[in-house]
Amino acid sequence: MPAPARPTLPLWAAVVVACGAGYVLTLAFPALSWWPAVFVAIPLALVTLVGRRAGGALLVGVVFGAVFFLVNVSFTARYLGPVPWIALSLLEALLTGIAAVPIALAYRWTPRVLPGRVGRVIVLPLVVAGLWTARELLLGTFPYGGFPWGRIGISQANGPLIALVSWTGVSGLTFAIVFVCAAALEVVRTIRTLPVLAALPAVAVAVLLVVVPAFPTTDAGTIRVGAVQGNGPSGYFDQRDRDAVMNAQLQAGAPLLGEDLDVLLWPEGGMDTDPTSDAATAGALDLLARRIDAPLLVTAATQRGDEYFNSALLWEAGADGPVQTYDKRHPVPFGEYVPDRWFYNLFAPDLIGLIQREYTPGTAAPVFDVGGVPVGLAICFDVIYDDVIRDGAEGGATVFMFQTNNADFRGTDENLQQLAFARVRAIETGRAVVNLSTVGTSQIIAPDGSEIAGIPVDTAGALLEDVPLRTGTTPAVILGAAIDAVLGWGSILALVVLGLASRRAHRTAVPTPEGIGTAESMP
Repeated sequence: MPAPARPTLPLWAAVVVACGAGYVLTLAFPALSWWPAVFVAIPLALVTLVGRRAGGALLVGVVFGAVFFLVNVSFTARYLGPVPWIALSLLEALLTGIAAVPIALAYRWTPRVLPGRVGRVIVLPLVVAGLWTARELLLGTFPYGGFPWGRIGISQANGPLIALVSWTGVSGLTFAIVFVCAAALEVVRTIRTLPVLAALPAVAVAVLLVVVPAFPTTDAGTIRVGAVQGNGPSGYFDQRDRDAVMNAQLQAGAPLLGEDLDVLLWPEGGMDTDPTSDAATAGALDLLARRIDAPLLVTAATQRGDEYFNSALLWEAGADGPVQTYDKRHPVPFGEYVPDRWFYNLFAPDLIGLIQREYTPGTAAPVFDVGGVPVGLAICFDVIYDDVIRDGAEGGATVFMFQTNNADFRGTDENLQQLAFARVRAIETGRAVVNLSTVGTSQIIAPDGSEIAGIPVDTAGALLEDVPLRTGTTPAVILGAAIDAVLGWGSILALVVLGLASRRAHRTAVPTPEGIGTAESMP
């Protein structure tokens, strides 16, 4: 039995390199969007785990995650100050550290069980890439529904590798990129013992990333969309008079009056009051729908019984209230509701007390029928959750309209990071996306990810465009959930099998003076 890999770096050096890897990875995301940075950051993060025991892997994983998230989600400090920012970042860092342990075990166990070139440059990178992807899936579902921010696949939104996402979904793209990095790292580590052909798996997948085109969807006409970015005082703590936000929307949308429209879109937070219970607001929407002779797609905080919802409403003139309603499926923990409020109130009662409403998650399908056109929906952070987008596409959506309110994060790159999600969703589903914010950045994005039109941040304005409609379902939509399950659970199962095989090999191997009883030889 071959001796297990010893740490490539001493622990102190691994901590330093993990810091650097976490920071370099942030460069791949907006606002800089230097997508090639992932091919530096991922190998650096992985090399810190080679030969590492569980405690050391946990430490370097936490350090890597802390640096990455403290920078990447620093926009959260703009909303409620440093406490939520630090708490979120350290929670994500802890989960990242825990998820680093299985990767370190893969580096210890795989060479014991499969010491040849296939084990080193194919099986090991496959397991490592799967475990990295499993870590992203974990962070995207736990706790409180998860926070799938900072995924490797999303970092490629503005790069040449993004087309693969239409075939594999975001998780599949993450897996492919991490495989290339892990396989290349093994080639470098074994360059003296394995032939040059050992680089073929890494090269083959890298070529695949570059040459695979986006899955083709079918042209189905256009829908004429008006979209209004009012740039009103829509932040949680903004001082405003009654209906100031709605008046800003009306003023910014005035140039669209008299134009031929199929639908008028307003962003999340575009109204100050609930039109389902406020007659004056409902009357204003009725009047606007009559003047433009088209339905409105708006959002409002609505109440039904004792429950509050963040709702998208399709409003038609003369109808008794909204004709269709979609409630945001993933309200933001500690933003739109407080899970386990009694517990967190013990530690930060002033902060927790600021969040008064408890929004209830919606259950409706995220699709509206707008004049015979199926429109997929997502409200703000809904866009970062795969299930909402897949359900919209599987529900027949021929175009997506995302409504968001970024006012609480003015002056940060949060709106650009969210816009990157919107662009990836367009390519992933083969659908155009209208991504509309209260304060920007708003864009109409073509099915290939290119910009059709836009309004810059902190600017009031309106868009009027014939937005393409598409039919046909991409493999990412059809197979996305299965790909997630195979990559996530499959990599964990593979690690368990490797662990059992490694333990068996360790027990049956003939002891040698070089391998007896050393700490590094133990599983």
